[in-house]
Amino acid sequence: MLNIIPRSPLLSNIARFDPFTNIDELFKGFGMRPFSMETETPSLIKIDLTENDTTYTVRAEIPGMKKEDVKVQVDGNRVSISAETKQEKEEKEGERVICRERYQGSSYRSFTLGSDVDESKAQAKFENGVLELTLPKKNGKTAKQLEIK
Repeated sequence: MLNIIPRSPLLSNIARFDPFTNIDELFKGFGMRPFSMETETPSLIKIDLTENDTTYTVRAEIPGMKKEDVKVQVDGNRVSISAETKQEKEEKEGERVICRERYQGSSYRSFTLGSDVDESKAQAKFENGVLELTLPKKNGKTAKQLEIK
């Protein structure tokens, strides 16, 4: 004779908890997230790309940067934008240093367009944290670093 024992509804809801695979769950509710070497920081350079029959137009938001800190390189149909900054701030109270903060950071963004760019006619303008590139289309390949106005 075979006896079948019905499962308890409480036992069917039990789930195994592995703290190494569910690390986010372990810290949930504490208002913090664990440090992870695998965490990828998102690019600070956000772009809008439009095109018509003859030209690509790129608008890139690069907040907190100066024109001198931004570099643009065009190589055929590949466009690379990089920005690097270094800032220091010091607060003194009399002769004692109360606070000294340093910031150094860089951002990089590269993308490929559908057509090669005519580097000789390409233009770059930077104003109020927004880089605007006008990239006329062409056939052929040469590399040129653009001067930002």
